[in-house]
This record gives sequence, C-alpha cells and structure tokens, in this order.
Amino acid sequence: MIHKEGKPFVLGPLLFSALSLLFKKKRLALGLLGLSLANVLFFRNPRREPIYRSDLLISPADGKIICCQMENRPDWYPKPLYRIGIFMRLWDVHVNRAPISGKLLKRLYLVGEKKPVFLEKALEKNEKMVYLFEREDGLPVWVIQIAGLIARRIKSFVLPGDDLVVGDPIGIIKFSSRVELFFPAEEAELFVKIGQKVLAGETVIAKIPLQPIRK
Repeated sequence: MIHKEGKPFVLGPLLFSALSLLFKKKRLALGLLGLSLANVLFFRNPRREPIYRSDLLISPADGKIICCQMENRPDWYPKPLYRIGIFMRLWDVHVNRAPISGKLLKRLYLVGEKKPVFLEKALEKNEKMVYLFEREDGLPVWVIQIAGLIARRIKSFVLPGDDLVVGDPIGIIKFSSRVELFFPAEEAELFVKIGQKVLAGETVIAKIPLQPIRK
C-alpha cells in the first residue's frame, strides 16, 4: 500500500512517462517510469503488528541504529536519558510510528539546516519535528524527526492532546532522514545496539516497568 503523501510523487512521473511515449521519447519515458517505481518503494506503507505491552518501547522508525548512548538533558528531564538514533535510508519505509501507547503532550516544529543526517550535529542544526509523549504512568518519551540533505518536508499526522496506541502513524519525512528516540534510562532494559536494523511499530527498543499511578 502506498501512503497518500506519496501519491503525487508516484502519479506525476507516471503521467509524464505516458506523455513522453506519445511524443516517442522512449528513454525519457523509461526514466520517468523508473522514478515512479522508485517512489512506490519509498512511499510504501506496509501493515505492522506491534506488541501491545505497556512496559515496552517500540521503534518509531525503520532503518539502522547509528547512535545508542546515555545523555543528560536537564532542560527536558532531571535524570539521564537513553538516546537512540535511527538512520532511514532511501529504501527504508519512512512512515514513523508512536513508540508507546499514551497521550501526545507537545509537538514542536523547528526550522533548520539540511546537513547530512549521519552527522552528530544534525540533531541540533537540522530542520526537525519534536514530539513529547506521555505513558499512562507519566513516563515521558521524545521522538524527533530530522530532515536531511534531500529530505524536502516533514509531515505530521497528529496533534497535541491526541491519544495514541503504540504503532499508530505519527508522521513521515520525505526522503532520506533520521529519527531520534529519547526516554528515561533509569530502570530501562535496552534490547538494541549500534548497527542493528529496526522496523517501526515492531522492533522492541527497551523495557521500562510501569510505575504505580498516583491518584
């Protein structure tokens, strides 16, 4: 299935390919047909089967883990956070998904540069969309969509206040890009490492026991 955000990128080249054939421009037609098929691959939106367990954090993106470390971000959270960076290549599915079931508290779009997303400074410098989720027990989880050199647009599907189920689509970054996942490191059991390939909505990133809900 092709995501609706990709239909102009698929149908446009396909239409011009047909027109090129009418004018006997066979090479141009084949090139445009190839572009259309490449966009079908890029904008595919396969069905995913998440694990519906409240204590598990699921990958928000398809791709390869290029960062897996602990950081201090006191402006976000008073204790150490795990940071998981996922690089999405052109051939990876680019629909991003909710890593937990809970409420979206904040969504913030930040204008930035178009540096290569595999660079460390891309997190701070590049155009990005920041999401803050809250689990039922109050656990905060951040997802950051980062646009890269050829990424043209970050498209979000959700708004603050939305109640989401793990695996729900939250947005798409058009073309090569990166997603960062932050969550409290205390009591977290990590299941991934650098170099590992992950799937949005299916790969378990970590386990964090639920805390008693204060009434």
